Amino acid sequence: MTGVTWDSREVQPGWLYVALPGERVDGHDFVEAALRAGAAGALVMQSPGAAACLLAREMGAAVIEVANTASAITDLAREWRGHLRGRVIGLSGSVGKTTTKNLVRDVCAAYGSVVATRGNQNNELGVPRTLLAADPETAVVVVEMGMRGLGQIAELCDFVRPDWGLVTNVGESHIELLGSRENIARAKAELYAALPAGVGRAFLNLGSPYLGTLMEAGRLDERPVPLGGFDGRPDEAARALLERDETLCESVVWAEDVSLDAEGRARFTLCARDHADREDVSLFPVVERCLCALSLTGAHNVDNAVAAASVGYALGLDLETIACALAASVPEPGRQEVIAARGGFTIVNDAYNASPDSMRASLSTFAATDVAGRRIAVLGDMGELGDFAEASHRGVGAHVAALPVDRLICVGELAALIVEGARAAGMDAARISRATTVADVLEELDTLLEPGDAVLVKASHFMGLNRVVEGLVR
Repeated sequence: MTGVTWDSREVQPGWLYVALPGERVDGHDFVEAALRAGAAGALVMQSPGAAACLLAREMGAAVIEVANTASAITDLAREWRGHLRGRVIGLSGSVGKTTTKNLVRDVCAAYGSVVATRGNQNNELGVPRTLLAADPETAVVVVEMGMRGLGQIAELCDFVRPDWGLVTNVGESHIELLGSRENIARAKAELYAALPAGVGRAFLNLGSPYLGTLMEAGRLDERPVPLGGFDGRPDEAARALLERDETLCESVVWAEDVSLDAEGRARFTLCARDHADREDVSLFPVVERCLCALSLTGAHNVDNAVAAASVGYALGLDLETIACALAASVPEPGRQEVIAARGGFTIVNDAYNASPDSMRASLSTFAATDVAGRRIAVLGDMGELGDFAEASHRGVGAHVAALPVDRLICVGELAALIVEGARAAGMDAARISRATTVADVLEELDTLLEPGDAVLVKASHFMGLNRVVEGLVR
């Protein structure tokens, strides 16, 4: 079998269809449709019925009954992992991990064949699927790992068995369940703890205030795991440190001279140094430099880019090759996707997800972009913040008030706190409005938007603000 899916609509000939039970839809109801689409087999927890079984016999397909189809996918991936001879890279982080995963994928493609997590399928179903999409000759497998609590990344690593591991950053996502950023760092460090001693490699964000926690919880200071470092925006002192050999890292990649062009795309000097192959690392550290221009918008994506560059540099790629791969990488739909609408205005579609960190970064990027008309921000609720929700939403409102945003439209119960935060920080109440539904937002924008305007749409995925974007581009 040449692929695996639990969505009967995306079955391709030769794939394995996995019937998953759900609260609203039972995958067993679609076994026959999957077989008609060419599935080579169906993984089920109950007989799919006489008609489907007859169809399977006619088409030479297998129907395999197991106790639990979700667990069976993990078991398949665990076994298949032993056949993969390429390097498996695990990647996690609070903010930007999907973007970083895409950048790592594109950089690694310059090294050899690569398979990476599709979209943000980084959970207990998507991670096995990533492994099963690779073949023994795949040079690099990039596995994005999500989590909502302690122990979940460790469970994924148990069958992924990553050779290399990278944590982008430690933010406030999932703070509702974990209670503090320190605990979030410990949860992310489970990736580092799973790396094999001697042959593994850990990539560290040297600018993270939680670097010590990540190293301690990941047991990197007590095991011989080579380290690679990256820093997207080092200050002068940090840059001097990076250029000297005063860190534990065998190689370090960082950015200098960061700027944004008129469309908010980052330009910077990509820098690297590697002491791993020199007999005396204390003498003449060699620093390489190369200009790099991203297609992605926002200074925050410099952090993601240097993280990906650190992986490529460890693979032996030269900086020019890495810079070309980074420049060619484009955003996924819903992640700072810039859309030119027929009405003459611009949409920045960042509606896929949101956290306090990503909300501030997106707003800052939006404010730094040249706009002929007005800047209009449509913001919705951010989820999984627990007791931190009120302060986080008010903080976003204060951030908006400090930026050149001409109009703020908030939708959602928690987003009312963004309104309060903006007003308290001095934003004119006449420039702020609240909406109850997506239809209300579209109605207001219909009368508000003019040629030359730009509108940013951002919220957590459950808010469904992608429908605002869809309504604007019709």
